[in-house]
Formats: sequence, structure tokens, C-alpha cells
Amino acid sequence: MTTSSVQGRTPPAAAIERAPSGLRSPAVAAALIIAAVSAGAILGAYFFQYVVDIPPCPLCYEQRIPHYIAVPLGLAVAGAAAGNAPRWLVAAGLAALALTLLTTAGIGVFHAGVEWKLWPGPSDCSGPITSFGDAGTLLDQINKTSVVRCDEVRFRFLGLSLAGYNAIFSVILAGLAGWALSRTLRRSA
Repeated sequence: MTTSSVQGRTPPAAAIERAPSGLRSPAVAAALIIAAVSAGAILGAYFFQYVVDIPPCPLCYEQRIPHYIAVPLGLAVAGAAAGNAPRWLVAAGLAALALTLLTTAGIGVFHAGVEWKLWPGPSDCSGPITSFGDAGTLLDQINKTSVVRCDEVRFRFLGLSLAGYNAIFSVILAGLAGWALSRTLRRSA
């Protein structure tokens, strides 16, 4: 295959044409990329938590959950697409991946907004701590109060926090899943 044979194609389509034959399906390629990037996001979160010593807040933990789902789901969708599973099944998996990634993107946007003080965050990890109630429930209230605040940024790169980067990359991955979904639905039956 020459370079001229892939000219005029969208970048994902051109990359798929250069891939080994088993990975040429848009669904397989997209699902594997999504699984790999989501796994990278999880590993990156662990790196910042355990190596750089930036403890995650409750919203940080919530942003991880969809990535925990996207890794095995992406691998399952890739396997189904590579194994010539019914088109509706592959399409449903890609749609589920897109929704999963949009979920973490939404949490990331919310968290970034809390960090920028655009709106209030959850009461257990942002805003002022005004009262712990009466003395009888003081210990219980202290145990329920998060020490790691959701409205304080401990790391920014190029003006964005980790929550902002999660939102951006998750939207891109959701777009990739949507692109693969549209290609899967257009594929001849």
C-alpha cells in the first residue's frame, strides 16, 4: 500500500489502513485505543497519588470509576469486533463506551468548575467547614468530613488541573467511540 492510497482519508481511517489486518476494523482499533488510554489514565492517577504524593479527593475517585469500566469494556468490544460478533452487539458496546467516557468527562468538568469556584462542590469536600454540630455527634461528623478538598488544586499544568485534562481526553475518546460507532453502523450487513 502506498502513501497515496491513504491520502484524502480522515486521519483515523488512514491509520487503520496502515494497521495489521486484524486491527483494521474501526471498532477494534477504537476500542483498543480507549482501553489503553483509560488504563493510562488510571495508572497516571495512581502515579500522582502514590509517587508524587497528591492525595485524591472524592471527586477524583469518582472520575476513575468510568475508566475502570472502560478498560475491560474496551477489550471486550475489541474482541467482539475482531471475532465478527453481530454488528448490533459491537455497536452497543461502542455506544456504552461513549456514554462511559462522557460520564467521566462530565464529572471532570464539574470538578474543574468546583476548582475554579464557578459553582459549589459537594459539601463533604468543598466550601467552608462551619460547624460539626453538637458535641454528641462531633466524632461522627469529623469522620465524615474529607480532609482532601475538592475545591483546591494541588497540581496544574498549562493552567489546567488533572480534572480538566480528564475531561478533555475523555471527550476525545468518546468522540473516537462515536466515530467507530458510526463506521460500524454504516458497514454493510
